[in-house]
Amino acid sequence: MGILVQVGLVAIGRNEGQRLEVCLKSALGNFAPIVYVDSGSTDGSVGMARSLGIEVVELDLSIPFTAARARNEGFARLLELSPDLEFVQFVDGDCEVVSDWPEQAQAALEASPDLAVVCGRRRERYPEQSIYNRLCDLEWDTPVGEADACGGDSMMRVAAFQQAQGFNPSLIAGEEPELCLRMRRQGWKILRLDAEMTLHDANMMQFGQWWKRVLRAGHAYAEGAWLHGRDGDRHWVKESRSIWLWGFVIPLVAVAFAGLTRGFSLLLLLGYAWMVYRIYQYGQQRGWKSQDALLYAVSCMVGKFPNLMGQLRFHKNRLLGQQNRLIEYK
Repeated sequence: MGILVQVGLVAIGRNEGQRLEVCLKSALGNFAPIVYVDSGSTDGSVGMARSLGIEVVELDLSIPFTAARARNEGFARLLELSPDLEFVQFVDGDCEVVSDWPEQAQAALEASPDLAVVCGRRRERYPEQSIYNRLCDLEWDTPVGEADACGGDSMMRVAAFQQAQGFNPSLIAGEEPELCLRMRRQGWKILRLDAEMTLHDANMMQFGQWWKRVLRAGHAYAEGAWLHGRDGDRHWVKESRSIWLWGFVIPLVAVAFAGLTRGFSLLLLLGYAWMVYRIYQYGQQRGWKSQDALLYAVSCMVGKFPNLMGQLRFHKNRLLGQQNRLIEYK
């Protein structure tokens, strides 16, 4: 496939090593220009990217890193290099772009002028290496069609991105759904194609990594609800309430009233088994294997507790006036 002259690419990363090289090489020949934004890597990522002839933006170390900030700065540099750019592909540095994706995504955007964002199927490269990688792959398996949001990999219309004023650079997570929310309010649409988009390499082998990743998600839900939960969209209010219910209220009531109820309040804990069963059924309806559906269901309920810690971290920082810091699981 030749270069898509109307599509540039912004890749972001920090100490991604070989994964970044795979990412950038998958972009060469399919996008122009290409900008890599580095968040203080110490593994030679900057030199490697430049050796491939790719434009590099090194973020100012004195300002806290966020993926949102990195993408904004990469986008700004992209337009300096190509002011007439119509579309931009964003990709994380631990992802490889599937060769057929650029053409399919561009065609979808050109066919529908009201589309702001097009995304496809992100797959985990090594789902068999750990249950945590497998959970990532299941998480990426979202329904196709018109959607509320995209993830870190997506192709966006430059005009829509500019109208929405880009990503919120202060968000440490959940910046893509928050941007998509603002785009939808302005009349734009988000579309998920039934197409292979990227291969992701989570390299998540330990429980502690999974815990941090889910904690970060809880933080994102809390911040999203705080920013937009009072608006008509009720952004992430339902998710945050679920976290507080299952991560705090139910276990607190079950244990605190055990003495007064002669242990009957502990029956509330059976609700976790009921929710696991319901989520398991959802997974089977999606066509997942039984073991995958069960793994996903259990992780959703166990994840309420690190989710709660993420919520608490956000609200603690908010009340104390402290800046939110990046939560990294790698």
